[in-house]
Amino acid sequence: MSAVEGDENESSANALNSAGNNEDNTGSARSGATNDSEDGSKVVFLLKAAGGAPILKKKKWALPRARTMGHIVEFLKKYMKLDAQQQQQLFLYVNQSFAPALDTTIGSVNDCFSSEGTLVLHYALTQAWG
Repeated sequence: MSAVEGDENESSANALNSAGNNEDNTGSARSGATNDSEDGSKVVFLLKAAGGAPILKKKKWALPRARTMGHIVEFLKKYMKLDAQQQQQLFLYVNQSFAPALDTTIGSVNDCFSSEGTLVLHYALTQAWG
């Protein structure tokens, strides 16, 4: 996962990003193409805390359209260092209303629910909406 804004923790975020992603293009929003297999097309999204979840220093991120919502959840669990032994859960919501399936691609969620080229996602440690 790549950060759009510069920050001192960028190297930790880049370490979680899989090989093959082009980090030069992190500032670009949707290119208008709807093909999920495009390598250069990334989705810009905001992560906002809800329901007592810790607030992230970076709020704006970018990922390739073919990545899944489950990838974001796993990244957030590692980034926030949630205890895996206690089975802490993380809930991800779109438009403060529903939790998308974890196998849904980011590109398809972005096509349906983005506003001004940016997708807003809320995360919580307890069920907040839906």
